[in-house]
Formats: sequence, structure tokens, C-alpha cells
Amino acid sequence: MDEAARSATGRGSRPGAGGLGRVAWRVGRVAVGAYLVWCLVLSLAQGWMIFPRGMAGPALPEGALPRGVERWWIDAADGARVEAWYFPPLGDEPAPAAVILHGNGELIDHVTDYAAWYRERGFAVLMPEYRGYGRSGGTPSQRAIVEDAKTFHERLLTRPEVDGTRVVLHGRSLGAAVAAQVAAERPPAALVLESPFVSINAMAAGYAVPPFLVRHPFRTDLVLPALGRPVLILHSRDDEIVPYAHGKRLHGMTPGSRLVDLSGSHNGPLIAQPRYWSSVEALLRESGVR
Repeated sequence: MDEAARSATGRGSRPGAGGLGRVAWRVGRVAVGAYLVWCLVLSLAQGWMIFPRGMAGPALPEGALPRGVERWWIDAADGARVEAWYFPPLGDEPAPAAVILHGNGELIDHVTDYAAWYRERGFAVLMPEYRGYGRSGGTPSQRAIVEDAKTFHERLLTRPEVDGTRVVLHGRSLGAAVAAQVAAERPPAALVLESPFVSINAMAAGYAVPPFLVRHPFRTDLVLPALGRPVLILHSRDDEIVPYAHGKRLHGMTPGSRLVDLSGSHNGPLIAQPRYWSSVEALLRESGVR
């Protein structure tokens, strides 16, 4: 075989640049298609992921409600009937109040231990439920939940036994995001955020989801820098759902805030750790609430 023939044979036995380009193009199309499907699935499922009310468990039966609770109801514009629990203060004088906002896999029925701590210290306590959770009707969304919480907050301020200048918003996880949004329009005397996230946008970025697909952004990062109120952030370094970095970032962008490091899982009993309530107590005193 002469040199020309060997060269021709050699060229024919190796994939050319055109062949490699076609392979790369096909791989790229598959990757882009898979990414678009991934974004579509997460976009369609985000309502369930952010508001997994089916995982919250059953509400307490009517006969098992806490002693001394007043049940408040509002009828929203879309026809949904939404519940809140209110515990009047145990004293007679105008008292401070705490508004407690629970996580996305809980009901107001599950966070009465938070209410008990505040009530033991003479607070009135308001616990708004979220749309579609527990005994409340409707479909949850950022706008609906925040609007309902603001409506209940306004009703709280009409109570003569409540000192409207000493209201604390206390939120956990998703409830921390709700508390921040309420605080943006109804600035509290102090704000307590347990296991907060910077925003749903920031959480979604961890799954490579572009921000424009997020329908419930909960931009806590847009509220805290300009809030100008005492803020306490409690976050576990072991948090496997909302990374500790979120609490640290919020602390860094919030002038005068305090970050308290805890330990344990996101859904663990963080309130059982002594530093939790001692830090809340310090905030209440420093802010003049107590």
C-alpha cells in the first residue's frame, strides 16, 4: 500500500471534527432539554414544596383545643375562611403581645409551647393559621398568607388589653419569612427569626432554578436591611434544610441584629436549648418590650 492509500485509510478510521461536533451538539441538546424539564417540574411543584400542608398532620379535634384560647376567623375576599388563635394576657394592664408564625410543615396546634413561654411572662399571644392549613380554607400563597397575617395583626391592635407599641413578631422557618413580610408594613417592637432563609429565590438557586420561575419569593433580604428594629436570628449550624449560611447572611445585612448559633436538625426542638429563650429574653429587655 502506498503512502497516499495509507493516509486515506487512516483518515477514514478516525472520527473527524465534523463527527465530534455532531456528538457534542446532541449531548448539548439532551442536557438543555433535561434542564428545561427539571425547571418545569420544580416550577409546577413549588406550591407543594413551599407549602406542604399535607405533611402538617391532623388538626386537634374541637374538644381538645387549648384552655383559654379565643378562636378568631376572617373571611377573605376569595371566600376562604381563615382561623387564628388568640390567648389574652393573664394580667389586667395593657400587655405586650407576641405574634407567632409557624413553619411550613406545622399547624398552630403544634406551636403552643411557644405561646406558653410568652404567656408565662404576661404576653398576649396571637397565632395566625395559613390558608389551606388545618381548619382554614383556601390555597396558600405568599400574598394570601401575608395579607391574612396583617389582617389578624390589625385586629390584635384593637384589643384594649394589648399595648400596640410592644408587639413582637416571632417566626420559624417559613414563618420567619412571613414575619419579615408583615414587619415590612407593620414594624414590630422586635423581630425574632428562627431558622430563616434569605429568600425562596436563594433556596431555589441551590437547585439551579432561575429566579423568574419563583412565584412566592419571600424576599426577607429586601426587608431586614432597612427595617431599623431589633432583630434576633436563631439558627442551627447543623440545619440540613435551611443552611446556616442563610442566617449568617441575613445577620450580615441587618444592622444591629444578633445571631445566636444553635445545634441540631432543622425540625429538632431548638427551643429546648437554654440559649434559645435566654436570647429572646435579652432581646425583649433590650428593646423595651419587657
